[in-house]
Amino acid sequence: MNWTAIRARAADDRGSESVQAAIITPLLLMFFCMALAAGRIVTSGQKIDSAAEDAARAASIDRTSTSAQADAETAAATSLRDQGIKCATTSVSVDAGGLTVPVGQVGYVTVTVRCTVPLSDLLLPGAPGSKTLTSSFTSVVDAYRSRGT
Repeated sequence: MNWTAIRARAADDRGSESVQAAIITPLLLMFFCMALAAGRIVTSGQKIDSAAEDAARAASIDRTSTSAQADAETAAATSLRDQGIKCATTSVSVDAGGLTVPVGQVGYVTVTVRCTVPLSDLLLPGAPGSKTLTSSFTSVVDAYRSRGT
């Protein structure tokens, strides 16, 4: 066995770094895009939770179910806009049954906010173009506050 030939062949690995970079770079970019997508989903979820809280509080201080729906939609839209969330579609549903209970009893108003968060701008192959996030929050209606009809 010729040790000189073996050492020469082992030392002749020119171009191996280029091959390694060509293999690793796309994987690192995909991992980075996935981390961005996960971060956007988590951050957006927290902000949508906050919007649902704001909307439920706004609805719980109204006197009628009709105005509760309108105020909840306005509060959710304002909260999402102020927090920098751009939803492709947004829906706000209000369960304002707590506004109809007799004075002296505690009622509850529940608001559900659905927001479709776009992910297509991340250019992540195989990822969905958007993700719909949903958050609900229940707020107490003051027991001794007058109710609408």
